[in-house]
Amino acid sequence: MRLSTRIALAVGATVPVLVLATGWLLLRLVAADLHDQQDAHLRERAATVAKDARGLLRASAADRSAAVEQARQRKLFTSALDVGVRLIGPDETFTGGPQPDAGAPLPPSAPVPVTLRADGHSWRILSTRVSGGRPGVRGTLWLFASDTAADTQLRLVRRRAVSVALLAAPLSGLLAWGVAARASRPLRRLQRRASGLDPRSSPTRLDHTPTRIAEVDDLAFTLRTVLARYDEQAARTAEALATARSFASAASHELRTPLMSMQTNLEILTGHPELAGADRDEVLHDLRREHARLLGLLVMLRDLGRGDLVEADAFGPVDLADVVEASTEEQRRRHPRARLSGRCAPGLRVYGWEPGLRTVVDNLLVNALVHGSGEGRPAQVEVSLWATGTDVLLVVDDQGPGIPPDLRAQVFERFRRRPDSPGSGLGLTLVAQQIALHRGRVRVLDRPAGPGTRVEVTLPLLNGVAGEGSTLPLRRNWMIEAADRPQEFHKDGS
Repeated sequence: MRLSTRIALAVGATVPVLVLATGWLLLRLVAADLHDQQDAHLRERAATVAKDARGLLRASAADRSAAVEQARQRKLFTSALDVGVRLIGPDETFTGGPQPDAGAPLPPSAPVPVTLRADGHSWRILSTRVSGGRPGVRGTLWLFASDTAADTQLRLVRRRAVSVALLAAPLSGLLAWGVAARASRPLRRLQRRASGLDPRSSPTRLDHTPTRIAEVDDLAFTLRTVLARYDEQAARTAEALATARSFASAASHELRTPLMSMQTNLEILTGHPELAGADRDEVLHDLRREHARLLGLLVMLRDLGRGDLVEADAFGPVDLADVVEASTEEQRRRHPRARLSGRCAPGLRVYGWEPGLRTVVDNLLVNALVHGSGEGRPAQVEVSLWATGTDVLLVVDDQGPGIPPDLRAQVFERFRRRPDSPGSGLGLTLVAQQIALHRGRVRVLDRPAGPGTRVEVTLPLLNGVAGEGSTLPLRRNWMIEAADRPQEFHKDGS
């Protein structure tokens, strides 16, 4: 059912009810006015005929002649004019004019005019006590005014109210339908525009010109918002599917070599059960090394996929000093022979994803510990954290052979590693991914105090407004493409 039809039916049903309610109120007011007029007339007549009623009571009590008594009655009834009179004395009752039958029950008294219904007629009645001027000569004077004229006028008002209500129903419905149809025209235009949109097959979106009708403009804005969210979610879904495909492709490609190597070693062990001594130890060592590399590669691919799919609601305030200290302690336990020192300023908070920031620190430290050792000596790594204006600076220094300047941009690419590296080639790719998600920068430099490598990470400090700067890059494709194009974003200024 159309909105205009609903409005027409609602108005068509409501207006007669309002007319009837108004008519009922008008009827009550008219009835009250008519009764006020009748009551005023009764009081006026009562004041006029009270003197004649007293005279009639005295004449009746004094046993005067019938002629005198009849004259008194005529005078009483004449002074009453158009109202009925009933004088109830100690011995007899005198009646005259229009009034209910003598058998109609009267109230004990009616000092204030009341309505009496008898024999299908309505009367306004008033009573007053009168005295004949002698002890024991008292009576009650009743005055009656027919309510027929008032009933006629009230019936007329009632019929007109009902007629107006019956006439108002179709007229108000038609008028409301016309007004509603005209008022809903912008809504129908919006519906036609929106019905022609198919987000699955066309990039065309809602084109709406403001109508200055708040409901229509709000609905158009809501539709635009819904379509924009649909586009965003569709893009994220496509990226998630591409990430899953890339994960499967990368895993199958990179896992082939360690799996084949492990298969070869297992064939050696099963084909030569007599193998023992140094040869058997070498094969087992290769198996453990390939297993560790395989496990590390799977973990790195998983973390890379998580970074591509993380949403903004996973971000929050993070104390970066706590993250650095926790990672440093863990690496000290795993590399007891290495010399790992740190200097962290407390209370440095950033707005970020804590697992991602921990991944950054862990991979930087592991990379420095693996590649930061000299000939015949354990690795020496120093990590520092301090604030620089509106940013926080994380620096990791090692004393290894260093990285040539022409190769520094390549270390963040997927599966880029030195030939003798035991890693997966994804550690620094994870670092670059997370720095991009956190709107930061990363640089590879020479260590200032001698040979070695320095990695600097810059992240914006939390300025007290939680959620500020939490918008993530719309396109995140670290699992799909090499890191050379995204690297231009977070190495800006390096």
